[in-house]
Amino acid sequence: MQGNAVQLAVFLGLTALVALATWWRYRKEGRAADSAQDFFLAGRRLGWPFIAGSLLLTNISAEQIVGMNGAQNMLQIWWELGAIAGLLVLAKVLIPLYYRHGCTTTTELLERRLPNGASLRRTVSVLFLLGYLFILLPMVLYTGARFMQSMFQLDLPILAIAALFACAGLAYAALGGLRAIAISDTYMGVVLLVMGALVTGFALDRIGWDFSGIPAERLTPFGRPDSDIPWPTLLTGMVLAHVFYWGTNMLIAQRALAARDIREAQKGIYAAALFKLVTPLIVVLPGIIAFKLYGDIGDDAYGRLVGDVLPPWLAGAFAAAITGAVLSSYNAGLNSAAALYAVDLHLPLFNPRADGKRVGQIVQWIAMLVSLALVPLYENVESIIATLQQLNGLYSMPVLAAFFVAIFVRGANATAIRIALVFGVVLYAVFTFAWTPLHYLHLMFITFVATVAVAIGLGRWVRAPQAEAEPAS
Repeated sequence: MQGNAVQLAVFLGLTALVALATWWRYRKEGRAADSAQDFFLAGRRLGWPFIAGSLLLTNISAEQIVGMNGAQNMLQIWWELGAIAGLLVLAKVLIPLYYRHGCTTTTELLERRLPNGASLRRTVSVLFLLGYLFILLPMVLYTGARFMQSMFQLDLPILAIAALFACAGLAYAALGGLRAIAISDTYMGVVLLVMGALVTGFALDRIGWDFSGIPAERLTPFGRPDSDIPWPTLLTGMVLAHVFYWGTNMLIAQRALAARDIREAQKGIYAAALFKLVTPLIVVLPGIIAFKLYGDIGDDAYGRLVGDVLPPWLAGAFAAAITGAVLSSYNAGLNSAAALYAVDLHLPLFNPRADGKRVGQIVQWIAMLVSLALVPLYENVESIIATLQQLNGLYSMPVLAAFFVAIFVRGANATAIRIALVFGVVLYAVFTFAWTPLHYLHLMFITFVATVAVAIGLGRWVRAPQAEAEPAS
């Protein structure tokens, strides 16, 4: 009982401390005259440390920590190391384009690059919104709640814990916008990295740094054909998944779009890429250690390990760090969804004079309620990380194909790309729910190539103004 009281006291104290530090820093920052830009892009005044911190913590949330450690094998390292490639594409190719065209959302680039590209921009925005509402946001809530339940053996239903996360995330997103999110992300990111390293250290000490008895297939980074990540997929869908996530996904790129200038954005991205070299120590290695200690226990591995190896007061601090990680991804999703709807859909289609910030806050409330209602759907998934990546393919590869054609294909046609987008979504849906001849990462690659081919082919037949594509650098 005393140990639980210590955990709770440390958890509440550290969480409150980060909230106060965030509020203090937030009050010191200047405000942009445009309230909508201030809300969605922090007035474009973020420095590189806050960009790097927000990028990392938005990515390393509960679904990553719980899901990747839950796989309990070294193959998951590619989801971290491969991210470096995606970040470099963002820094060297896409950020210069976003800034050159003055983009508020990533989808705006499609309209700027293509004649008659407004409809394509709106179509992609809708796909992002659906992905956030039905996949990302409920998954973040579920994994955060599951971790807390398994770590503290809470006698509370998953949905009740998820509701607490949802309300807290909404408070950050609706009241402070991206500036408050980025500041809290950075502070809590430091806590998470320190606590994650301590968990790994204590876990290694528990097994005496002895990995004997763990099957060789769980220790190799190169998967067999029947493994979670067969090695050939590293050259196909894995690369494309990273480029989509880090380069075109509003959830991530929004942080870099909030920088003072291109150089500041790139410095933040490079710093995040550097940290990706060490994050496997937090999101991969503990799961393997948990296999040695407990066997194959799947997505409960990390929560049980943390509860066993950390002393009570450190366990409370780690719970605060996980809470920060969950809130980071969740409020980032809420803010990105609000920006996409307000900037890409509501203002141009319904009321150009509307208060973008107010519209965004209403959208965040709706997204919170919808995502919370969908949490129970994810309670029976076998692998969180595999399910997340597989479902993301429904929109990630068609969207990435649209960006690729718009940026690199001379004479690209917006109408043709819209048709190809629908084709790509349907094709991957068939692969996912009806016929699955190959690993889902290979199928993502096939979907991308097929969507690009359809967009280019139709572009020769559909009559509409065509783009003379400029260099992508």
